[in-house]
Amino acid sequence: MTRLAVLFASAVINASTIPVLASECASSRDIDASRARWEKVRSQPTKVADDQTNCRAFAASFYESVTLRQAAALCSHGADQSRNLIVLDSEIDAFNNLLASRCGS
Repeated sequence: MTRLAVLFASAVINASTIPVLASECASSRDIDASRARWEKVRSQPTKVADDQTNCRAFAASFYESVTLRQAAALCSHGADQSRNLIVLDSEIDAFNNLLASRCGS
């Protein structure tokens, strides 16, 4: 249920940013840099006292990955578009699972 709520909230937030993203295309370099940041967030040791902070960091990274995926999807050119979408989809799934397992009720 939490996963569905997070996914729905992201979709609603992202729906309002579509015109802004239409002029920008995510490059492979942007995606690779973001993936490196996300891996760092996911690999940080979790402390019970910092659960809320960790969950906020996971949610922020999830939001960033969804936003970047939407920007990549809006680009109709580029040979790497399908590769970028596959990579970003896997990142979104990883954060979604992480939010469900560590931050779900």
